[in-house]
Amino acid sequence: MRPGPPTLPPSETEIEPPAVPGLSGLMTLAVGVVVLAGLYVGREVFLPVVMAILLAFVLAPFVEVLRRWRLGRVPSVIVAVLVAVGIIVSLGAVIGFQLAGLASDLPRYQTTIETKVGSLREGTLGKLPSLLKDFGRRFDRAVAEPPQEQAPARPAASAPAAPAEPSGPLPVEVHEPEPTPFQMARDVLLPVLGPLATMGIVFVVLVFILMQREDLRDRMIRLFGASDLHRTTVAMDDAARRLSRYFLTQLALNASFGVVAGIGLWIIGVPSPVLWGVFAALMRFVPYIGSFLAALPPILLAAAVDPGWSMALMAMALFLIGEPLMGHVIEPIVYGQSTGLSPFSVVISAIFWTWLWGPVGLLIATPLTLCLVVLGRHVERLEFLDVLLGDRPALTPAENLYQRMLAGDPDEALDSAELLLKERSLTSYYDEVALKGLQLAANDATRGVLTQRQLDQVKDVIRALVQDLSPHSDVEPEPHETKDEPVASPASTQPDNKEPAVAQPMPPDSNVPEAWRADGAILCVAGRGPLDEAASEMLAQLLNKHGLGTRVIPHSAVSRREIFNLDMTGVQMVCISYLEISGTPAHLRYLLRRLKQKAKAPALVGLWPAEDAVLKSEAMRATLGADYYVSSLRDAVVQCLKTATGEEKVPEPANTPAVEEAMAAKRLPLPA
Repeated sequence: MRPGPPTLPPSETEIEPPAVPGLSGLMTLAVGVVVLAGLYVGREVFLPVVMAILLAFVLAPFVEVLRRWRLGRVPSVIVAVLVAVGIIVSLGAVIGFQLAGLASDLPRYQTTIETKVGSLREGTLGKLPSLLKDFGRRFDRAVAEPPQEQAPARPAASAPAAPAEPSGPLPVEVHEPEPTPFQMARDVLLPVLGPLATMGIVFVVLVFILMQREDLRDRMIRLFGASDLHRTTVAMDDAARRLSRYFLTQLALNASFGVVAGIGLWIIGVPSPVLWGVFAALMRFVPYIGSFLAALPPILLAAAVDPGWSMALMAMALFLIGEPLMGHVIEPIVYGQSTGLSPFSVVISAIFWTWLWGPVGLLIATPLTLCLVVLGRHVERLEFLDVLLGDRPALTPAENLYQRMLAGDPDEALDSAELLLKERSLTSYYDEVALKGLQLAANDATRGVLTQRQLDQVKDVIRALVQDLSPHSDVEPEPHETKDEPVASPASTQPDNKEPAVAQPMPPDSNVPEAWRADGAILCVAGRGPLDEAASEMLAQLLNKHGLGTRVIPHSAVSRREIFNLDMTGVQMVCISYLEISGTPAHLRYLLRRLKQKAKAPALVGLWPAEDAVLKSEAMRATLGADYYVSSLRDAVVQCLKTATGEEKVPEPANTPAVEEAMAAKRLPLPA
């Protein structure tokens, strides 16, 4: 056989360097800077509003329960807010009494503290400073230069002695007048008035948010999603429901942790256990390190109370066991799936909100960041928040596969594929991931931005991936059913109220005739694109798994010069694969004509980009002359099985009016 004409590689065109940021980019940067400065300067105003919004998510389910009891909107809101105020005031009073009792008991622990500090000084720890000081003295003596010799001083003439000056400063005592009752009241009340005023603003805003929730929701819909009211309304309601459930669950878990910590410290004998339980519950809102920071004060207090070390060790064990148990066992069971935040974003958000709003910002950093992520997943204009802060992969599986193909890393591509195959069949993986990744590569090759080396890497990786996936069977795995949903998942709605597409079931393989099981029964022909042969190999592998014999040939084997040397013996069907086809595909029409002249077999054309104009134009499809057109590998396998088993007869060519009109317009002969 004579070698066919070589396929011309794409030109190694260099990608143009990025342009200077335009006006829109500068405006976005300016808006971001203004918003950040406004949040920092106006923290006295924004902080109460944000806290009121978070409290509204917590109290909204309680208000709904009261309204179901026919209590009315206004009484329900007032009762819910009064309950919240009562809980907060009660906690504040308990903390105040506990702090007062602890302050009065601290002098009793002074002897124990001095004894333990003295024992530490007598041990190795106490000798460490003197050892370091001695080492420094020896080091200075070793590196110091020897002192220079000086001539002996001559005796000076006797002079009258000067009067002696004082050796140090004279002691001075300052006596302040006794503070008046007004000054004492001012010193006590001023530090309290600020937090009280902030809490008052929080509850006033909270009342109005709970009273006008529906109106605020409608305004958000008008602002972000007026073009699609149905989807935006469902998304907003779903987001509010998920956030309320998450905040209530987090509050319940943290409160439970505080109760367990308080009871454990009370059993151990640590003073003021209620105070440390409340402190532990509050500090658990701080991600990762909050519980361990909450453990330090009771452990130090236990060391000061107990003459030995057993109480401090038991308090340390309580937190070392309780926090991992809560964080890694109970929380995953309760939350079900991920909350929607990446660990890196949690740490960065804690740093950011602490810098912006201080300690209160640290406590509300995680809930506030979660609200931003939910908005990013449901509001198109804020999608960048989900990309930056969410836990979903930044790249789709198809984009990730294409990136691995560009990097020439088949091992990581296979690892990702095996993870995805746990939830889908091989056909679904090829359709949803592999073909889309090849389309990205084919588009870049058409634009000329892929070098020949990169194109070769893409071919090598996809060929290795198909070979490595050959042991996998093409069956749908058992679905995982769970009642829990991630907090920040998108709304489970279809656009335009369309039902999700249902995969067409595969016909049984047992009815395939022997002639279709022979090698080469289905001839898989690659298109003329540089990556079409990889798509043909995927189709051939899937057909083999369903009992059909296949043979893959490159596009050069069906050229005008080489098709006469092509052996078509036993070919029952021809399948042609195209990853990219545009314009008027005259070459496809002539290719189909040559194949039908060579073998009287039905022809199937797989145009994997489903939005291609060839699939949408009935007249163009009729002029090409193929028997079947598909846009997915699943449809191709189903069509081949139906044709092989006789469930669907090969359509007879007909000169429909659309075909006749198209033929007349193009001045082409009608198909026989």
